[in-house]
Amino acid sequence: MNKTGIVGVGRMGRAMARHLIKGGFPVTAVDGSREAADAAAALGAEVVATPGALAAACHTVFIAVGFDEEVEAVCRGDDGIFQGARPGTIVVVNSTVSVELVRRLADEAAARGLRFLDIPIARGRPAAEAGTLLALAGGDVAVLDEVRPMLETFCSDISHLGEIGHGQVAKAINNLLLWINGVGLMEAGRLAEGTGIDLAALRDAMLMSSGRSWALENWNSVTFTWALKDMQLLLDMCDRTGGAFPLTGLVKELVKDGRESKLRGDAPGWTKD
Repeated sequence: MNKTGIVGVGRMGRAMARHLIKGGFPVTAVDGSREAADAAAALGAEVVATPGALAAACHTVFIAVGFDEEVEAVCRGDDGIFQGARPGTIVVVNSTVSVELVRRLADEAAARGLRFLDIPIARGRPAAEAGTLLALAGGDVAVLDEVRPMLETFCSDISHLGEIGHGQVAKAINNLLLWINGVGLMEAGRLAEGTGIDLAALRDAMLMSSGRSWALENWNSVTFTWALKDMQLLLDMCDRTGGAFPLTGLVKELVKDGRESKLRGDAPGWTKD
C-alpha cells in the first residue's frame, strides 16, 4: 500500500494519523516539535526529519500546520515537499490559509509534475478525535477520488466546492458564520444574565427554537483561539473582492473580547458545566 505522509502532527494532525493508521494506511510523519513527533511515533507512524524526506517516501502528503508561512515553508523550503516529492505525488493542504497561497502553490506543484488539492477541514478538535471532520475540497475531482479513502478515515463528510482555492473560500465563510454566532452569543448571554434568568435553561429552550446554532450547541469548545487569524484571512478576502463588508470588520474586533473573556473565565455560562 502507498504510504501516506502528514506534515504537522499537532492536535489535529495527530488525530488524523491515528485514524489513518487504524484504517490500515501506513503513515509517515514530520513535525518541528520533538514531543509531537514522539507522540505520532507512539501511534505507529514512521517519523522522518524533513518534509522533503517525507514527500520522497509517500504517494500522498497531507499538510496540517497552522499558518500561511508554515505551509509555504514546508512546501517551498530547501528540505521541503516540492524538493523531495516524486512526479505524481498528491499534496493536500488541510490547513486554513489564504486562497491566493493555495493557488500559487498549486501552480508551482503542477509545474513540478505534482498534483494538488485544497482541503481545509472543519468542526474542530472534538470531531478530529471522533473522526467526524468535514472536508471542504477544492481541486480536480479525479484526484479527490484518489484520496477519498484516506480522508474518510477522519472525515464523516466530504464536500467538493470547485477549483483550487474554493475549499479555502468555503472554510472562510464557514468561520465567518461561526464567529458571528460566537460574538452574538457573548452579547446575548450577557444581556440574559443581567435579567437573572437561568442561562442553561434558556440555552435548552433556544436549542429548540430559531436561536439554535452550532456555536450554542458546542459553547464549551468555542474558545475563539483561532478566531483572529480567521478574521484576518476574511478581511483580506474582502479587500480583494471589493465592496463594503462592515459586519466582518466589526466581528474581527469583537472576537478579541471573546477570546479574552473565555481565557478569564467570565464568558456567559450557557452550559451548566
